[in-house]
Amino acid sequence: MDKNLTNKSKTKYLLIDGYNVINAWRDIFNLEKESLEECREKLLFILSNYEGYKKIHIIVVFDAHLVDGSKMKIEKYDNITVVFTREKQTADNYIERFVYKFGSENTIWVVTSDYMEQVTVLKVGGARITPAELRKEITSMHNANMAKNRRRNQHNERNTVISNIKPELAELLEKMRRDG
Repeated sequence: MDKNLTNKSKTKYLLIDGYNVINAWRDIFNLEKESLEECREKLLFILSNYEGYKKIHIIVVFDAHLVDGSKMKIEKYDNITVVFTREKQTADNYIERFVYKFGSENTIWVVTSDYMEQVTVLKVGGARITPAELRKEITSMHNANMAKNRRRNQHNERNTVISNIKPELAELLEKMRRDG
């Protein structure tokens, strides 16, 4: 385990089985037309925006268990931790160990549609979220933020000095500005 992931204070984590989510969100990720790399990048971009709103430690785990000679690799993508498992280690294995090791000291949610993984995570102290629930949360948060920005922009447009004076005076001021 990465020492940066193991601090002892009460921390909130969202562990995501990356390929599980990619396969669950078929309308977003089209593996027939996009490479696995493109799908990973798109998922990380979506999760990075979500992390910015939620302020939670996100760890996305990708299987590399079938890649001969693969060693575990941990990278950063914005504020997200990205884990590529080692050869013969699945994302499920990594996630279960992480929850078992840190679940009693931290709040850990695990995103997976794998039923057995969900049961295991619940037994060792984590909580589960399905990919559909995560997507609903991300969409809801995105829509709320967009509405907030629209309201802010409308408010700013209505409260400018120029919007509160007569059109003739605004025209005169604009003419004076241009003429110097």
